[in-house]
Order: sequence, then C-alpha cells, then structure tokens
Amino acid sequence: MPLITHIFLHGGWLHILGNMLYLWIFGDNVEDRLGSGPYLIFYLLCGIVAAIGQGLIAPEAMVGASGAIAGVLGAYLVMYPTARVSTLIFLGIFISVVQLPALIVIGFFIVLQVIDALAELRMTDHQAASNIAYVAHIFGFVAGVLLLFLFRQQRDARRFRYD
Repeated sequence: MPLITHIFLHGGWLHILGNMLYLWIFGDNVEDRLGSGPYLIFYLLCGIVAAIGQGLIAPEAMVGASGAIAGVLGAYLVMYPTARVSTLIFLGIFISVVQLPALIVIGFFIVLQVIDALAELRMTDHQAASNIAYVAHIFGFVAGVLLLFLFRQQRDARRFRYD
C-alpha cells in the first residue's frame, strides 16, 4: 500500500501547496482530455512508477504527490506542446506575469530535476542530501509521457469498437 499512500502524504504545508499549484495549473487540462476515471488511474500509476523508480535508484522513504504530478506534466507537454503558461517572474522588487511556452516551463522543471538528481546521487553518505525525491520526479515524468500513449490507444480502441 505504500506505493499509493505516499502520494497522499506530504512533508508540510509548503510541500502540499506547491504540489497542488502544479496540479491546479496542469492537471485539469489532462483530466479533460483523458476523462475523470482514466485520469485517476493515470495519476496513481504515475505515482507508483515514481515510487518504484525512487526505490530502485535512491532507496529512501518518500512522501508527496510530486512524482504523480510530474507524470501529469509529462502528459501535458505531449498533449499541449504549443500551450503557453502564465508565469510569475520576479525581477528584484518587481513582479511580472509573462506567457511562457509550456515547453520552456516544463522543460526547465525536468532539466532541474535531472541536474539535482545527478548531484545527489554523487554525494557520499556523510554529505547532506536535500530530502527531495528528484529521481521520483524523473520517473513520474517519463511514466506520464509513456502512459499517455497507452491511454490514448485504449481510448481510440474503445471509440473504434463502438462507432
């Protein structure tokens, strides 16, 4: 059961609020395309793959929906490659909202995950790690991209069968 329950536990208010922000921005669009039932299964599968990946590469206890949400980001990028995302940009004391391509926003996220995962995997036992499951984020993202194609094939097969 920990393969699923970790998705619903978080390490604090900032952890859950950050995850829910990403889910709010990207999740509803993916759910609209997949449908509510398939989206729930998709989301849970992304979280499970993220946990398995983290356990295989960097086996520490983990909590949070970040791996599942990274899967949603992967699916969003495939579904909406030309979408633009309203993004807050902080320039000193000034704050601006700009429309950035989803490829840049999500691409920046995943590149940071890879860099941070590689840095943490190179640390020795006596060095301080960040307690962020970067490997889970990467596995979740890849799972989201790959599972999306499976879900699309299932949907297309059902549509063909009943048309």
